[in-house]
Amino acid sequence: MNEEKQEAKETKHDEAKAKEPKQEAQAEKKKDKPKKLSKTDKLQQEIDTLKEENAQLNDKLLRNSAELQNFKRRMNEERIKDRKFANEDVFKALLPILDNFAIALANEKDKSNAKALKGFEMIYKNMLETLESQGLSTIDALDQPFDPSYHQAVMKESKDGVEAGIVIEEFQKGYIYKDRLLRPAMVKVSE
Repeated sequence: MNEEKQEAKETKHDEAKAKEPKQEAQAEKKKDKPKKLSKTDKLQQEIDTLKEENAQLNDKLLRNSAELQNFKRRMNEERIKDRKFANEDVFKALLPILDNFAIALANEKDKSNAKALKGFEMIYKNMLETLESQGLSTIDALDQPFDPSYHQAVMKESKDGVEAGIVIEEFQKGYIYKDRLLRPAMVKVSE
């Protein structure tokens, strides 16, 4: 009889061991299942989500507003710049005319046409004054240090008593129109 009892105990023990993995698996399934949230918890989660979305949208709105303001500022600056330099092409087209007047006046040695020469001189000065009043200025090059941003060196020559890098002769005048280089002065530089 003892043996029968012991066998019954062992059978019960084996059955309990067999049930243990099933119970553990069920316990883990319960852990994996999300807990049922109460209605207030669900509402709080929804409120938190909406607050986060609202913050993201506000940030996006602020960024777009800043981009729009920057775009407007750049467009305004560009419009002002375009207006400021609107006549630049006209001034460039007039430079050869000024050059021709200057050459004609500098090389005229025949005094028989003095009245005509005087008229051309007046036209040249008047034209130059008008252009200068609109923003044109000449580049002073002679006896100045060579500056590659305003001078174009076409020749170099050694000259006694003049240090290297000084403009010793100007072949063609250079002009600036309202802070912008229209044409560099063509010069000879000492070496």
